[in-house]
Amino acid sequence: MSCLASCCASLTCGLCSSVASGISKKSARLAYCGLFGLSLIVSWILREVGTPLLEKFPWINTSDGDTHTKEWYQIQAVLRVSLGNFLFFGILSLIMIGIKDQNDKRDSWHHGGWCAKMIIWALLVVLMFFLPNVVISIYETISKFGAGLFLLVQVIILLDGVHTWNDAWVAKDEQKWYVALLAISVGCYLAAFTFSGILFIWFNPSGHDCGLNVFFIVMTMILAFVFAVIALNPSVNGSLLPASVISVYCAYVCYTALSSEPHDYVCNGLHNKSKAVTISTLVLGMLTTVLSVLYSALRAGSSTTFLSPPSSPKSAGKKLLLEGEDVEEGTENKKDIEGRPVSYSYSFFHLIFALASMYSAMLLSGWTSSSESSDLIDVGWTSVWVRICSQWVTAGLYIWTLVAPLLFPDREFF
Repeated sequence: MSCLASCCASLTCGLCSSVASGISKKSARLAYCGLFGLSLIVSWILREVGTPLLEKFPWINTSDGDTHTKEWYQIQAVLRVSLGNFLFFGILSLIMIGIKDQNDKRDSWHHGGWCAKMIIWALLVVLMFFLPNVVISIYETISKFGAGLFLLVQVIILLDGVHTWNDAWVAKDEQKWYVALLAISVGCYLAAFTFSGILFIWFNPSGHDCGLNVFFIVMTMILAFVFAVIALNPSVNGSLLPASVISVYCAYVCYTALSSEPHDYVCNGLHNKSKAVTISTLVLGMLTTVLSVLYSALRAGSSTTFLSPPSSPKSAGKKLLLEGEDVEEGTENKKDIEGRPVSYSYSFFHLIFALASMYSAMLLSGWTSSSESSDLIDVGWTSVWVRICSQWVTAGLYIWTLVAPLLFPDREFF
């Protein structure tokens, strides 16, 4: 038996070492995304099969006479894995504060040491199952605010990405690019309004009073129209492409909100397919979370000044371009001494994953307040209103980016 255990341990270490050695500097960010994806898988597995195990832990199963429900144990499993993940990325975020160039020792910590990182991550997740319930309850409350902050960051990065896309094509100053901008904009608007029409069919069944759903869908269509009117106003330095993309995003958020309504709600047109929706919601939710985190992490420090370290190429690029060849030669000579500046903020990079850990916990637990069956993922009125509020915040931020230069002409907006 001991021989078998030794063999398993050696195989595990060998696998860990081979995986760690295959991670280079260029693939480090993808490796962090893979680790985050692994945490989602672990959360889901423990959520489905971990209840009998948690019931055996006396510090978790502390009910006196009253037996905890299966849903309560599922939420405990999800929150404890999330807390371990949050601590892992949160600690890394604090350690990486202030890194400006690659000569900093912490740069190698960010890109290397993967075998140790995997072990530390696993230990943190395991240790969370030995904490008392009161700690998890506190983390549950904090996670709701952290998840909201994560959604806000996603909105800001989406707006920044859309504006960057539009500016890049306009800067080419060629007719074919203007035609492409117009075609994509019109296509996005057609998609947004068509999808909104489909939502009327799905979530406003005949014979039922579904005023709330109608309000959500009509508001989505009104927002799309308002985006276009403001963006095309001559006094506003706007463009139709960002307006159309944000309109599609708002329509999608409206769909996710309506599909999160309780499945016994008569206005939820998908309630007759509850099991299929459960599986698709889980897969789509986990996939979109991983992709959004990946996008956020890859764009960290690459588009907005406050996310970039002071010495990054983003903040120093214009100055270097204005300097002559002599300065360029001097830079080459000093490169080995000063080190190359980092291309993105490592601290913000890990902060995104820490917040995403909270968001994923809310996604898998239905924001910890769902009265639906424990077999359903992210279903309940709390999920509905979180998404609707996210849509309204997105609309407000986008409109603000358009009208702010008019309201404050003396200020310069980036």
